[in-house]
Parts: sequence; C-alpha cells; structure tokens
Amino acid sequence: MRSIRCMRSVRFLLVISWLPTMACLPNATAAPPTAAPAVPPGKEADINAKFLDPALDPEDWATKFELESREVYAAREAIAKALELGPGSRVADVGSGTGAFLHTFADAVGPTGRVYAVDISPRFVEFLRQRVQNEKLANVAVVLSAADSTKLPPGSVSHVFVCDTYHHFEQYPEMLASIRAALVPGGRFVIVDFERIPGVSTEWTLNHVRAGKETVQAEVEAAGFDFDSEIDVPAFKENYLLRFRKPTAAEAHSGEPSAKR
Repeated sequence: MRSIRCMRSVRFLLVISWLPTMACLPNATAAPPTAAPAVPPGKEADINAKFLDPALDPEDWATKFELESREVYAAREAIAKALELGPGSRVADVGSGTGAFLHTFADAVGPTGRVYAVDISPRFVEFLRQRVQNEKLANVAVVLSAADSTKLPPGSVSHVFVCDTYHHFEQYPEMLASIRAALVPGGRFVIVDFERIPGVSTEWTLNHVRAGKETVQAEVEAAGFDFDSEIDVPAFKENYLLRFRKPTAAEAHSGEPSAKR
C-alpha cells in the first residue's frame, strides 16, 4: 500500500511540474506570425531599381557592358549575323543599355535602315542620345520605354533584339505583346539570355535570372510567336540565342506554323 501511495505521489508531482511548461507553450490553434512575402525563386527583387536610379553612372556601366571578356559583346558580329540584318532593315535593340550593339547594327542596316535603341533607364537614354550625336550615327533613334511597353509604333520594325534583358522584363506578357505589335508580319524576334540550369549555372545566375531557356521559349510562343531555331554561337559559354518569328495574318488565320527562314 505504501508503495502505491508513493507512485501516486510521484505521478502528481510530475503533472504539477509540467504545468508551468505547458503554460509557456504557444496555443496550437493560434495563427502563425505573418512573414514578409518571399521573393519567387530565381526572381531578384527590384531587379531594375539600379537602372532607374537618377544617380546611375552610364560611363561606369559602359566599362562593364562593353568589354571583350563579356561573351555577348565579343560575339556581337556573330549575333548580328544570326539576326540576318541587311540594308534597309529596321531593328529595335530593346534593353540597349549603353549601346554595345549600336555600331554593329547601324553598319548592318546601312543608311536606308534604322536602329532603335530602346531602354527603360532615363540615364541610359540620356547617354545613348549623347553618344548617337557625338558619334554621328544618323540612322539611330533612341526611345525611352516603360515596364510594359517598348513605346514603338505598331509595325515599325522588321527585327527585335533582346540581349541579357528578357529576365529584366517584370511584366513580360505586356512587353511581349508590345514587341509583337511593333514587328511587321513575318518579322524576326531574337533573344539572347543566360542559361539557367540548376546544378550547372552559377549561384548569381540562379538568383538573378527568372526563367530558363525552355520557360522563355514557352512564354514567347504563348505570346503568339512561332519558334524558328536555336542558333549555336561558338563563343557562348553562359548564354543562348533563340530566334522567333511573328506569323503573317494568313499564317495566324490558318493556325499553321510559319515557314522557317
């Protein structure tokens, strides 16, 4: 009997000792604390903030964009060849930055052609306008774009080029619609961007670039473009080049893919 009483006393003491601890535990039914919204994987927050900064120094960015160790700059002649520009072509360089491709494109389209240097950054646009004036590029026009529009007139260009800029499109469905509207029927759309491959690409690329090549292709096709081809650029180690085409009215009506050129 004495041992039974002792066991009951021990149980009672154990229950009493747990009560303060239980009182300190959070209510299991209480809502968890509100957390700050997470940045979507691969999508850098405020990715364009630095380019919209009034204090941005274009000269500093030119030293980063226009050097031979940057593979897209070193391959600019091969890229221009993939665009298939010719005398009289009208090409929009959307995301022109400091104008790394200005001379390459201006020479390719000739005096009867037109290059539109398009950028969202007011400071880059100021820099581009001064550069065009100083370097006497008579066939180049500079355009300040918006997050959802190239600000190009409908049917104004035969080619659109987007280099290391697609991942900066925060409103990509609207931008793709604007690009499609700016192109003439049958016009060419070329994208150069970073390969984004988990386990292969750098941590910077995975955190900075929103979508991989397959996703980009799917988004562009969903916007009404026909996929043409992926062009192998021998100098590319980190980038890819995809070509698309805006179908003609007859092709769009028939639902058949446009012929590849």
